[in-house]
Amino acid sequence: MLEFENVSKSFWTGSQRKVILDKVSFRVELGRSLGILAPNGTGKTTLINMMAGLEKPDEGEIRRGCRISFPLGFMGGVVTKHSAMENSRYIARIYGLDPDYVESYCRWLCGLGEYFDQPLGTYSAGMKSRFSFALMLALDFDIYLIDEGMPSSTDVEFNRKAGEILRERLRTTTVVIVSHQADVLEKFASEAAVLTGGQLHMFDTLEEAKELYDYETQG
Repeated sequence: MLEFENVSKSFWTGSQRKVILDKVSFRVELGRSLGILAPNGTGKTTLINMMAGLEKPDEGEIRRGCRISFPLGFMGGVVTKHSAMENSRYIARIYGLDPDYVESYCRWLCGLGEYFDQPLGTYSAGMKSRFSFALMLALDFDIYLIDEGMPSSTDVEFNRKAGEILRERLRTTTVVIVSHQADVLEKFASEAAVLTGGQLHMFDTLEEAKELYDYETQG
């Protein structure tokens, strides 16, 4: 379970205070994947980072009663001067997993060939996304956090393999996916919410969430 209780978060932009959450409470139950619709600029990434523990709330409490992944696309735990091979083995040790397994899994899923043994600093954005997603799937989490959907990759084979693995994981794990596009959530979410005006409005279905989202963004 992941639970927010009376959580507030805001930033000073230099001219005004930007409110992301204003005394918000909600729970993510294991087995009930959640899709969150949020217009650009409302704090999607901040919300996901708070779930992962990468950012702290100004007020309130965030309780994590299960293993929660780093956000898909987050590269803060890796070292760009080291190769994907070195990074995968290092992250495996942090999580107490077999480095040989994590390395071989990432090498297979990424499909980066010789680049897997080159520094991450030489990678394109798409290659970094593929490695980040492969690394997340190689680790064992109860809740997977995804910001804006699948990684940006033109590699058809990677997208196919990664998509199949993620759908299989949904049978035994939970996904929290945040996006400004409703169609990104349709494949994964069983429940939905809308982040707007510092509040998170929870709905039983994505269709109900889309009605509020369309009103907020088009009104």
